[in-house]
Amino acid sequence: MVMTIIVIVSIFIWIAAIHEMIKPSKEQNNRKIITLTSVGTLTTLIITISIFQSLPLSH
Repeated sequence: MVMTIIVIVSIFIWIAAIHEMIKPSKEQNNRKIITLTSVGTLTTLIITISIFQSLPLSH
């Protein structure tokens, strides 16, 4: 359940980051882009680690 929420939040964060990046350069807020990209990267890392931890280990 928690992972589902993190995935949904991550999707919205990346959508917001992309929306900010496609604005004309004069309207872009660089601080917002850096913040959204950093948080998006962190949530993506959490999701990736969780996926790899859930993989069965074969010997």
